[in-house]
Amino acid sequence: MKKKLVYIALALAFALSAQAQTIPLYLDETKPIEERIEDALNRMTLEEKVAMIHAQSKFSSPGVERLGIPDVWMTDGPHGIRPEVLWDEWDQASWTNDSCVAFPALTCLAATWNPEMSLLYGKSIGEEARYRKKTVLLGPGVNIYRTPLNGRNFEYMGEDPYLASRMVVPYVQGVQENGVAVCVKHYALNNHEVNRHTSNIIVDDRALREIYLPAFKAAVQEGKAWSIMGSYNLYKNQHACHNQYLLNDILKGEWGFDGVVVSDWGGTHDTEQAIKNGLDLEFGSWTNGLTAGASNAYDSYYMAFPYLKMIKEGKVGKEELNDKVRRVLRLIYRTEMNRNRPWGSMNSEAHYAAARQIAQEGIVLLKNDHQVLPINLDQVKKIAVVGENAVKMMTVGGGSSSLKVQREISPLDGIKARVGNQAEVVWVRGYVGDASGEYNGVVTGQNLKDDRSPEELIAEAVKVAKESDYVIFIGGLNKSAGQDCEDSDRSGLNLSYGQDDVIAALAKANKNLVVVNISGNAIAMPWVNEVSAIVQDWYIGSEAGPALAAILMGDANPSGKLPFTFPIKLEDNSAHALGEFVYERSNEIVDVKYNEGIFVGYRWADKQKKVKPLFAFGHGLSYTTFEYGQAMTDKKEMAMDEVLTITVPVTNTGNREGAEVVQLYISDLKSSLPRPIKELKGFQKIKLAPGETKEVTFTIAKDALSFYDDAQQTWIAEPGKFEAIVAASATDIKSKVVFNLK
Repeated sequence: MKKKLVYIALALAFALSAQAQTIPLYLDETKPIEERIEDALNRMTLEEKVAMIHAQSKFSSPGVERLGIPDVWMTDGPHGIRPEVLWDEWDQASWTNDSCVAFPALTCLAATWNPEMSLLYGKSIGEEARYRKKTVLLGPGVNIYRTPLNGRNFEYMGEDPYLASRMVVPYVQGVQENGVAVCVKHYALNNHEVNRHTSNIIVDDRALREIYLPAFKAAVQEGKAWSIMGSYNLYKNQHACHNQYLLNDILKGEWGFDGVVVSDWGGTHDTEQAIKNGLDLEFGSWTNGLTAGASNAYDSYYMAFPYLKMIKEGKVGKEELNDKVRRVLRLIYRTEMNRNRPWGSMNSEAHYAAARQIAQEGIVLLKNDHQVLPINLDQVKKIAVVGENAVKMMTVGGGSSSLKVQREISPLDGIKARVGNQAEVVWVRGYVGDASGEYNGVVTGQNLKDDRSPEELIAEAVKVAKESDYVIFIGGLNKSAGQDCEDSDRSGLNLSYGQDDVIAALAKANKNLVVVNISGNAIAMPWVNEVSAIVQDWYIGSEAGPALAAILMGDANPSGKLPFTFPIKLEDNSAHALGEFVYERSNEIVDVKYNEGIFVGYRWADKQKKVKPLFAFGHGLSYTTFEYGQAMTDKKEMAMDEVLTITVPVTNTGNREGAEVVQLYISDLKSSLPRPIKELKGFQKIKLAPGETKEVTFTIAKDALSFYDDAQQTWIAEPGKFEAIVAASATDIKSKVVFNLK
């Protein structure tokens, strides 16, 4: 109330002023932001400046009340707006109006291969953040999928830097249209969770530039992201939240980032490094001076009183401090002090519709033998649904992305609602996974306890399967520790809870078996040849049930494509074949070597000519069929400063409308350095009516042909022969055309 009165008093004073020149420059909206920033900075005391660059609560940092500069309020994302917590604790604040719409996890968004869906996602979640009066949305995440064991992969956008780059930019723009800043995370090299605070990543410069940084660069330079979050791990023996190489040299130097670098909570470790190595705004949990149960200890943060003390003692100057404050002020002017911000909206039907549309476009049909799908309800009397994940809430758990939703429609309820009275739908447990349902004080209220033995559960499932026309097994992973969850990794590629045994038994009992895998990671499928259909369903949020039912029943034609490779076994993944992955927790700094370099995902799979993936990057089936014509180029040779146009006709040869993702890969046929066999450099999602043909056009410039030469520390495009490869997946090549770079 006191702060509101200050703002009102200031506003009245300015309104009563007869002369425009009496308005302080920092509040004059007719003046350029940079001039207003300098004026505000000059009016601030040293103590006010230091206070502005560290937290005052779990999710807020102070403005300057005396000057009418508002506080900054953060909220976790990136899949929905986190419920409110107490000022100093993680415990729930017990509000009754802080539930939200849960949007699909970002693996699902990436699987749409549709930038329009990314823009819709960003716009929708940005409206929810704005309505809840948030300054910064902590997301999206764009760390590269290096290993299928990473517990946090579901929050990211897959294994390919080009796909992640194209999908992150519209998300950023959509959120920031609402006057809410994104905070792109976790910058950088946060590719596993165990020992995330103590892993010192050793990776060559080429892999860093070609694989792990491009999506962050696109978010900054194209998306114009207003903030970015440092990661917990170390790089070159410096923590990423205050890292000279990542923050000063690359982010702020090369890329020209003018926003705020925010520490991950508890990611700051040293005052002097935080001052000098690029951190702007410190948030934390149990960092220096703040122990469990302590209150109002924020002044002991590394960038609080310790920083102020160093300035007053003359150990450091004010240059770095002023730069940090300028950046925070710039953030506030772009958000809280932008009077043209929209008002936002919350839990609207438009947001539920967006969540459902994104989910439907992201669901991937992996296998569909004998056209088992879609299910024709005119020919079905009984459908058996088997599996815990058919009913388990997936919006609660998983770490900081855990939500309190207004509603979450389960797969089972979605199927029942869609089937209605046309057939009988029976659910049986099949297996017991995690019966709990609570995270950070949000309780699902579900009672999933079941004391029956695995043998009893399988016997029940088999009996029902034999009596049914169709069996839909809905399993996979969940948001519990050791599954898809922050601060933990999976112990292996196989499904837990004995699910493989359940699926194998069901396959023998009923040939019309559809396996629906809910996960943010690849899984092993020892039963892949025994089942008729496989659907990759992801964590798809509030509209999980209706979206899945629409795909299964054919109301929507699946068009999702995998954003990462499914290996047959863990050793087929390069991080486990060549690199290092640390399973044991350590309190000491542990070196983790990325020996695989640039050969991540399909880049590695392409090299293993004798070992094919279980399902390839970019793979996804449809209920219709597509025929590709021959790719053509507008010229056979291109100069360094020219662009090359590649066209290919695509025809829907089936009997229903569908969407296809046409993918363009580039192969350098002769290079001075080892290069991947091919790299994704373009994609388009096109919708085609039955019999319709569309010509898809790609434009290629020098940057698409370049690689990073770490010896010269620069990007190189070498003259010579290149091949443009048009494909429906990384292993489904449709046509090729050769051209020369002069």
